[in-house]
Amino acid sequence: MKCMYCQGKMEKSTAPLSLNRKGYHIHWDAIEAWVCSQCCEAYFEAKEVDTIQKALSALEQESEGFLKV
Repeated sequence: MKCMYCQGKMEKSTAPLSLNRKGYHIHWDAIEAWVCSQCCEAYFEAKEVDTIQKALSALEQESEGFLKV
């Protein structure tokens, strides 16, 4: 598999991911991903994307009762 940006070789590894969503900053240190050996661009497979989406949904449900100041 080749990187869409630089055509470098993709290798199975882990990558960090940071997201800002509804006023929250969410960070994972290491999620399984395909990472480019040249530019370090990361691509996540469907199962990792599903896990990320489930975590974000759970955060939304938990934070609905929080009072914003």
